[in-house]
Amino acid sequence: MSTTNGQWFPPSWPARIRALASGELSPVVPRRAATVMLLRDTLDGPAVHMLRRRTSMAFAAGAYAYPGGGVDPRDERELGWAGPAPAVWAERLGAEESVARAIVCAAVRETFEESGVLLAGPDERTVVADTTGADWERDRAALVSRELSFADFLVARGLVLRSDLLGAWTRWITPEFEERRYDTWFFVAGLPAGQRTRDVSTEADRTEWVLPRDAAARYDTGELTMMPPTISTLRQLLPYGSAAEALDAAGGRDMTPVLATARLEGEHVVLEWPGHEEFTRHVTKGSTP
Repeated sequence: MSTTNGQWFPPSWPARIRALASGELSPVVPRRAATVMLLRDTLDGPAVHMLRRRTSMAFAAGAYAYPGGGVDPRDERELGWAGPAPAVWAERLGAEESVARAIVCAAVRETFEESGVLLAGPDERTVVADTTGADWERDRAALVSRELSFADFLVARGLVLRSDLLGAWTRWITPEFEERRYDTWFFVAGLPAGQRTRDVSTEADRTEWVLPRDAAARYDTGELTMMPPTISTLRQLLPYGSAAEALDAAGGRDMTPVLATARLEGEHVVLEWPGHEEFTRHVTKGSTP
């Protein structure tokens, strides 16, 4: 469900907000997750790879998003690594070293699982040039089914994770009244030379490369449904003329988590995302946002 633009707003939220305010609802602990804004340079600027979540999905059905997903416990395992060390990422992400390793690993793993793009290479100077063969697809499917861990996958392939190809962009936490909550770190990365995305995600029914300004315009008209962090990060990409520019800018970005707040004002539910006033909603009991 959305408003007149494409803002995702589930119909269950007002009642859950009231239940949380009255003490009838206890927040669930958010699961750690990572998502990657994969960029490809075009003559009109960088395009971003987006997926439309299947309408059958329990969370954010029908919404456009980036490749990503929850952290697997095995993502904390040590693995072949190039680029900034986990200790450096720990400081950047505001997490313990093992957790930071898992978040970065999840970002790279989920990108491969959901788009076929692999941010890894034989060493710290190279990156895999092609991941479209049948053998790569078998490995990707084994990762999705959790038959194979990402660490074992890299060992078998003789590869190292290229953490230097990622830039931490922002962090959003799902509101406390949502049934399924995620503490999500957003990253930016450029499409490696020679690689191409594939429509392989089992959670999406459509994928496309789209210019951020075009995706934002389609959101504004209600054509595309997006969660607040998705449209917010799309708008943040607008000033950059290339994937490299966006990646360079990532190092200076504030990683303070964004968490929605909700309060009751009489019969109204007021929902706000601090620092993101465009998402504020006032919902009267029995009405739609």
